[in-house]
Amino acid sequence: MNPKTLFGDFFKEKRIEKGFTLRMFCKKFSFDPGNISKMERGLMNPPGSREKLEKYALCLGIEKGSDGWFEFFDRAATCKGEIPTEILENDELMKSLPLIFRTFRSKKISKTVVADLIERIKEL
Repeated sequence: MNPKTLFGDFFKEKRIEKGFTLRMFCKKFSFDPGNISKMERGLMNPPGSREKLEKYALCLGIEKGSDGWFEFFDRAATCKGEIPTEILENDELMKSLPLIFRTFRSKKISKTVVADLIERIKEL
């Protein structure tokens, strides 16, 4: 799966949830419809600036500090091949990432195992 579509699909889903067509959304918030369309289809990366991403998130009605807010920024980082800033700033997580990467790389992990792992992490 193309990481760019993970962000683009999320962006489009949030836009539609707010009841906006692409053109309505762009007109209301003065965005270029061509760029938003490319981003939603995974043909263009999300913007690099935190300020622009925050503007998009707020226009999409994503509440600052909510799970959706963090998901929006995490998907943007992943799309660009980056590790989210909050992870980079956490020394304990950063020490664990190489092991996590090696484990996922060396074993075929099923969707069920991933879902179970996510649920276990949420319980922490």
